[in-house]
Amino acid sequence: MNIPVTIRINGTDRRHEVEPRMLLVHFLRDVCQLTGTHVGCETSICGACTVLQDGCAVKSCTILAVQADGSEVTTVEGLARNGQLHPVQQAFLDQGAFQCAYCTSGMIVSSVALLQKNPNPSEPEIVQALQGNICRCGTHPRIVAAVQQAARAMHGAKS
Repeated sequence: MNIPVTIRINGTDRRHEVEPRMLLVHFLRDVCQLTGTHVGCETSICGACTVLQDGCAVKSCTILAVQADGSEVTTVEGLARNGQLHPVQQAFLDQGAFQCAYCTSGMIVSSVALLQKNPNPSEPEIVQALQGNICRCGTHPRIVAAVQQAARAMHGAKS
Protein backbone atom coordinates (compact mmCIF):
# COMPACT_ATOMS: atom_id res chain seq x y z
CA MET A 1 0.00 0.00 0.00
CA ASN A 2 1.46 3.34 -1.06
CA ILE A 3 1.50 6.35 1.24
CA PRO A 4 1.04 9.95 0.06
CA VAL A 5 3.90 12.32 0.87
CA THR A 6 4.44 16.00 0.24
CA ILE A 7 8.00 17.25 0.39
CA ARG A 8 9.08 20.76 -0.54
CA ILE A 9 12.11 20.15 -2.73
CA ASN A 10 14.21 23.06 -3.95
CA GLY A 11 11.30 25.40 -3.31
CA THR A 12 8.60 23.32 -5.04
CA ASP A 13 6.08 21.07 -3.34
CA ARG A 14 6.31 17.53 -4.66
CA ARG A 15 3.33 15.26 -3.94
CA HIS A 16 3.59 11.57 -4.71
CA GLU A 17 2.46 8.24 -3.38
CA VAL A 18 5.38 6.06 -2.38
CA GLU A 19 6.08 2.66 -0.94
CA PRO A 20 6.64 2.98 2.82
CA ARG A 21 10.20 1.61 2.50
CA MET A 22 11.37 3.99 -0.26
CA LEU A 23 14.48 5.88 0.76
CA LEU A 24 14.58 9.64 0.33
CA VAL A 25 17.56 9.33 -2.04
CA HIS A 26 15.51 7.09 -4.36
CA PHE A 27 12.52 9.43 -4.09
CA LEU A 28 14.73 12.33 -5.19
CA ARG A 29 16.43 10.44 -8.03
CA ASP A 30 13.72 8.12 -9.32
CA VAL A 31 10.49 9.97 -8.60
CA CYS A 32 11.63 13.60 -8.83
CA GLN A 33 14.37 13.01 -11.44
CA LEU A 34 16.89 15.02 -9.38
CA THR A 35 19.99 12.97 -10.07
CA GLY A 36 22.56 15.32 -8.53
CA THR A 37 22.14 13.46 -5.25
CA HIS A 38 24.21 10.32 -5.71
CA VAL A 39 23.68 6.84 -4.36
CA GLY A 40 26.97 5.58 -3.04
CA CYS A 41 27.16 3.10 -0.23
CA GLU A 42 23.53 3.16 0.99
CA THR A 43 24.92 2.68 4.51
CA SER A 44 25.56 6.36 5.44
CA ILE A 45 29.33 6.03 5.20
CA CYS A 46 30.24 7.89 2.00
CA GLY A 47 28.04 11.02 2.13
CA ALA A 48 27.41 11.16 -1.63
CA CYS A 49 23.68 11.35 -0.91
CA THR A 50 23.86 14.36 1.43
CA VAL A 51 21.02 16.88 1.14
CA LEU A 52 19.69 19.63 3.38
CA GLN A 53 16.53 18.70 5.25
CA ASP A 54 15.03 21.67 7.04
CA GLY A 55 18.45 23.32 6.82
CA CYS A 56 20.48 20.43 8.26
CA ALA A 57 22.84 18.19 6.29
CA VAL A 58 21.46 14.64 6.27
CA LYS A 59 22.34 11.50 4.40
CA SER A 60 19.28 10.78 2.30
CA CYS A 61 20.06 7.06 2.15
CA THR A 62 19.21 6.83 5.86
CA ILE A 63 15.82 8.53 5.70
CA LEU A 64 12.60 7.12 4.33
CA ALA A 65 10.63 9.38 2.02
CA VAL A 66 7.66 9.05 4.38
CA GLN A 67 9.85 10.39 7.21
CA ALA A 68 10.58 13.48 5.11
CA ASP A 69 6.86 14.16 4.58
CA GLY A 70 6.20 17.83 5.37
CA SER A 71 9.85 18.82 5.39
CA GLU A 72 11.88 21.06 3.13
CA VAL A 73 14.70 19.41 1.21
CA THR A 74 17.42 21.16 -0.77
CA THR A 75 19.52 19.17 -3.20
CA VAL A 76 22.65 20.31 -5.00
CA GLU A 77 20.41 21.35 -7.90
CA GLY A 78 18.52 23.72 -5.61
CA LEU A 79 21.55 25.72 -4.46
CA ALA A 80 21.94 27.87 -7.58
CA ARG A 81 19.74 30.96 -7.83
CA ASN A 82 18.68 32.88 -10.93
CA GLY A 83 21.23 31.12 -13.09
CA GLN A 84 24.08 31.85 -10.66
CA LEU A 85 25.93 29.06 -8.95
CA HIS A 86 25.96 29.08 -5.16
CA PRO A 87 29.31 30.45 -3.90
CA VAL A 88 30.27 26.96 -2.71
CA GLN A 89 29.52 25.48 -6.14
CA GLN A 90 31.55 28.24 -7.80
CA ALA A 91 34.45 27.72 -5.40
CA PHE A 92 34.52 23.98 -6.13
CA LEU A 93 34.81 24.83 -9.83
CA ASP A 94 37.43 27.51 -9.27
CA GLN A 95 39.56 25.28 -7.05
CA GLY A 96 39.15 22.13 -9.16
CA ALA A 97 37.83 20.45 -6.02
CA PHE A 98 36.72 17.30 -7.78
CA GLN A 99 38.17 14.55 -9.88
CA CYS A 100 35.66 11.84 -10.63
CA ALA A 101 32.99 14.14 -9.08
CA TYR A 102 31.02 11.33 -7.50
CA CYS A 103 31.33 12.79 -4.01
CA THR A 104 31.07 16.40 -5.15
CA SER A 105 27.34 17.01 -4.67
CA GLY A 106 27.47 15.65 -1.12
CA MET A 107 30.64 17.61 -0.35
CA ILE A 108 29.06 20.82 -1.66
CA VAL A 109 25.84 20.37 0.33
CA SER A 110 27.79 19.52 3.50
CA SER A 111 29.98 22.58 2.95
CA VAL A 112 26.90 24.80 2.57
CA ALA A 113 25.57 23.44 5.87
CA LEU A 114 28.92 24.11 7.55
CA LEU A 115 29.09 27.71 6.31
CA GLN A 116 25.53 28.35 7.46
CA LYS A 117 26.58 27.38 11.00
CA ASN A 118 30.15 28.64 10.95
CA PRO A 119 30.82 31.44 8.46
CA ASN A 120 34.59 31.41 9.06
CA PRO A 121 35.72 27.85 9.76
CA SER A 122 39.36 26.99 10.33
CA GLU A 123 40.97 24.26 8.26
CA PRO A 124 40.56 21.70 11.08
CA GLU A 125 36.89 22.69 11.44
CA ILE A 126 36.35 22.17 7.70
CA VAL A 127 38.04 18.77 7.82
CA GLN A 128 35.95 17.79 10.85
CA ALA A 129 32.69 18.97 9.25
CA LEU A 130 33.38 16.98 6.08
CA GLN A 131 34.56 13.79 7.77
CA GLY A 132 31.22 12.12 6.93
CA ASN A 133 31.91 12.62 3.21
CA ILE A 134 34.48 10.44 1.52
CA CYS A 135 36.49 11.44 -1.54
CA ARG A 136 38.37 8.44 -2.85
CA CYS A 137 40.20 10.52 -5.47
CA GLY A 138 42.19 12.46 -2.88
CA THR A 139 41.07 15.99 -3.67
CA HIS A 140 40.65 16.88 0.01
CA PRO A 141 43.18 19.77 -0.07
CA ARG A 142 41.29 21.36 -2.96
CA ILE A 143 37.97 20.79 -1.22
CA VAL A 144 39.26 22.59 1.88
CA ALA A 145 40.53 25.44 -0.32
CA ALA A 146 37.12 25.64 -2.00
CA VAL A 147 35.31 25.91 1.35
CA GLN A 148 37.74 28.64 2.42
CA GLN A 149 37.14 30.52 -0.84
CA ALA A 150 33.38 30.19 -0.44
CA ALA A 151 33.59 31.45 3.16
CA ARG A 152 35.41 34.56 1.95
CA ALA A 153 32.90 35.08 -0.87
CA MET A 154 29.86 34.57 1.34
CA HIS A 155 30.94 36.24 4.54
CA GLY A 156 34.11 38.20 3.86
CA ALA A 157 35.90 35.72 6.12
CA LYS A 158 39.65 35.66 6.45
CA SER A 159 40.55 32.03 5.77
